[in-house]
Amino acid sequence: MNYFPHYPASEVMAVLAKDPVMAAIVKQCQPLKSSKSEDLYFKLLSAIVSQQLSTKVAATIFRRFTELFPESYPHPHLLLEMEDEALRSAGLSFQKIGYVRNVAAFASKGNLDHATINAMPDEELIQHLTQIKGVGRWTVEMLLMFALERPDVLPLDDLGIQNAMKRHYALEETGKALKLRMQELAEAWRPYRTIASKYLWQSLDNMPK
Repeated sequence: MNYFPHYPASEVMAVLAKDPVMAAIVKQCQPLKSSKSEDLYFKLLSAIVSQQLSTKVAATIFRRFTELFPESYPHPHLLLEMEDEALRSAGLSFQKIGYVRNVAAFASKGNLDHATINAMPDEELIQHLTQIKGVGRWTVEMLLMFALERPDVLPLDDLGIQNAMKRHYALEETGKALKLRMQELAEAWRPYRTIASKYLWQSLDNMPK
């Protein structure tokens, strides 16, 4: 059974087995499923619409939003031309309307071209996408981990990862000290910190959507 889509199980497990706590977590969890997508533009729109909403509400609003467009796809030029009233009718706040338009404007200039995105290292891509107002580091890290399936991302600001590491590694630190300790522990997982993080989420049964 390959627990790690796109990566050789023996190689990944050899790395994660260096940390006996992580090795035990992996063995108790279910194999990971691929979530890869080449459409980063669409994923960014979904991430913005979903901000600060429950999974169920976010899914409903995003469906209503996409249904405003032909074939349920908000091409950048169509989104930029769409009236605010129509977008509001789907359930988007005025703030989110501004944010999705920012993504559309960014995409319309070729900044989300798949080949360009694929050529960028993780940190460079984070800096590239956080130029968009409404898109923060955490959002880009989730896209790196799920849509792009980059193997070595560690989302230090994610509360689920923080809580899982506190639980499994008996960490008592908070704030910057906690993040520093998390980084230290995660060094053993390189170059597969994404995979380790996904198993930490699964161990708490709160994978991000």
